[in-house]
Amino acid sequence: MNKREFLAAAAVAATLPASSQAAKSKTASRGPTLLTITGTISLGNRGPLDPVLDQMMKKQGVKFDRAHAFDFSALAALPSLSIRPTLEYDGKPHTLSGPAVMEVLKAAGAAAGDKTKVVLRAIDGYAVAVPIADIRKYGFIVATHLDGQPMPLGGLGPLWAVYDADRFGDMMAKPIGERFALCPWGLYHIEITSM
Repeated sequence: MNKREFLAAAAVAATLPASSQAAKSKTASRGPTLLTITGTISLGNRGPLDPVLDQMMKKQGVKFDRAHAFDFSALAALPSLSIRPTLEYDGKPHTLSGPAVMEVLKAAGAAAGDKTKVVLRAIDGYAVAVPIADIRKYGFIVATHLDGQPMPLGGLGPLWAVYDADRFGDMMAKPIGERFALCPWGLYHIEITSM
């Protein structure tokens, strides 16, 4: 499957219910699920991976017994932050806004101990494991807007796990094309692992 077919399938999948358990849950999302949190969480609002309806997660090897699903309104209900990093794509500063990753994890009841690992997974399969200490240090957000506009699927969105690289000397020391290696755009899944 080429990337265009993959993104088309992802867009269609985003309109399907997350699972039959989510439909039964009082706290299940009302719109299409944009972000699914799995792993060591205490506030699940959907059941296990559905191998029929959760095709992208299944193909990317994601497994879980329960999860917390966020639609756009659930993410928008969390406090929003704005950052203004210089982006590698055009070398210009842009305003990105959305809730802090730590707030999203808190809303899912995620364990956040010092040895917690956070795996950020994008729709194209790109996944990066980030220690919770770095999520806090760099102030990661789940960006929903770029320069005041919602980010579309097929661009950098609809969600992007990102931080303001311009605020950190260790990131500014890197070439601009290497500053965002920890920041998958097209974010759709976060896995929490406590060690």
